[in-house]
Amino acid sequence: MSKIVIFGASSAIAAEAARLFAARGDDLFLVARSQSKLDAQIQDLKVRTTGSSAVIASAVADLADATRHDALLDEATRALGGLDVVLVAHGSLPDQKACEASVEQTLAEINTNALSAISIATLAANRFEPQKKGVIAVIGSVAGDRGRQSNYVYGAAKGMVAIFLEGLRNRLAKSGVAVVTIKPGFVDTPMTAQFEKKGPLWAQPQDVAAGIVKAIDRRADVVYLPGFWRLIMLVIRHIPEFIFKKLSL
Repeated sequence: MSKIVIFGASSAIAAEAARLFAARGDDLFLVARSQSKLDAQIQDLKVRTTGSSAVIASAVADLADATRHDALLDEATRALGGLDVVLVAHGSLPDQKACEASVEQTLAEINTNALSAISIATLAANRFEPQKKGVIAVIGSVAGDRGRQSNYVYGAAKGMVAIFLEGLRNRLAKSGVAVVTIKPGFVDTPMTAQFEKKGPLWAQPQDVAAGIVKAIDRRADVVYLPGFWRLIMLVIRHIPEFIFKKLSL
């Protein structure tokens, strides 16, 4: 049984991961912006943990406000009696054109998708390192592997997270703390509602969540979900720049 805090717990992928954790009896502390969503989620999870003594607690917070992060980790630790896993799952999908027209909007999206995750990961690392145990898992995106004209603000934020986690993983390796970078491809969630969701590249949240749980359990370094995205992004990363800049991606 693990003690797990999930930041952005009501997002589609995180909610499915929480169900998997709850079904096996893990203790959960859920953080999200909406009290009503949290209430509904907790009721659902309690049904799934019938007969279990697992703890399920929650807190409402806007995770773009980094000043709340340390207190939220304190609250989760008290509620669960310790922490084993920190899963960072919050984020937004920016309007690229709006960001191009507004520096303010661009910086707000980078704060939501990069700086807030970096804040939580840093605080979690500073707690886990002295204990010489723990798992920090952050949901990034394949979009962070290369900048594309259609979503480079989002991609830049996720790329920042990936590089930060790579360094954090290197720092914490000696202490036995795992840092898991999770890179989903196209996932059918409310965040991607504006896209046409057809073809084999689109995955369902429950499938990605199952991959996340497995990655956390085996303390993986970097996982692409579904796994075929590793090969796709390998090809995309190696397209020469003089060709890549002519592509409409």
